[in-house]
Amino acid sequence: MPDSVTRRRTWSLPRQPGLVLSAVLLAAVLLAAVAPGVFTGQDPITGVPAERLRAPSPAHLFGTDETGRDVFARVVHGASLSLRATVLAVLVALVAGAAIGLLAGFRGGWLDAVVMRVVDVLQAVPAILLSLAVVTALGFGTTNVAIAVGVSNLAAFARLMRAEVLRVRSSVFVESARASGVRWPGVLARHVLPNAAGPVLVLATLTFGTAVLEVSALSFLGFGATPPTPEWGALVAGGRNFLATAWWMTTLPGLTVAAVVLATNRLSRALDGERSELR
Repeated sequence: MPDSVTRRRTWSLPRQPGLVLSAVLLAAVLLAAVAPGVFTGQDPITGVPAERLRAPSPAHLFGTDETGRDVFARVVHGASLSLRATVLAVLVALVAGAAIGLLAGFRGGWLDAVVMRVVDVLQAVPAILLSLAVVTALGFGTTNVAIAVGVSNLAAFARLMRAEVLRVRSSVFVESARASGVRWPGVLARHVLPNAAGPVLVLATLTFGTAVLEVSALSFLGFGATPPTPEWGALVAGGRNFLATAWWMTTLPGLTVAAVVLATNRLSRALDGERSELR
């Protein structure tokens, strides 16, 4: 039996329960972000004071908070805002970083040297500190948090895209296109970018889990949406003062974030492994 067939069989979902569980969890989270009413009919904003600080139960799966709001409903409704910010952050890092790396790697010379020194500086700064600096300059808000997280991650995309462009640029078909008179924007669009984009897209899936954590961290610090709008990081922060009496307010939203990050990383590793074996 050919090796390629054997390799593809390793992707059989029934043989990888962890991968199946990750896919199901992420599908549920995406459904919650699009249609939260599928999972809960509770109001995430208005609470019932008589039901404040209720422990998890069939009526309130994640318990209630200090104002009687259903924590599960707030987690479900918070998926939309948190995931939108995460997707925007990854898009900012992907588009900006890939464009920088593409130009630097293809043009070379002084442009490559200057751009890569800037990228080195960005990579030398811890991502969370860089995110804090950017969001402080831009101001509070979910969109600004997403942009800040995107900026803090674009250096990795720029470096990877540059490396792939340098690899592809020396290929015979690229040299043939240049020799036949095709201008460099056409060479970039038709030949270099399609052949260099694969690893960068895999990096985008790997970065998604990190972006969820960074967006939640900035929301936890109060840079995200204005209360009482539900957002995962803000939900974790909101229960800090009730850990002794209402542990579920912080623990269960925090476990939700951790589960989403772990599931995303599991799928990302699977995609990265499949790409490596097909190369």
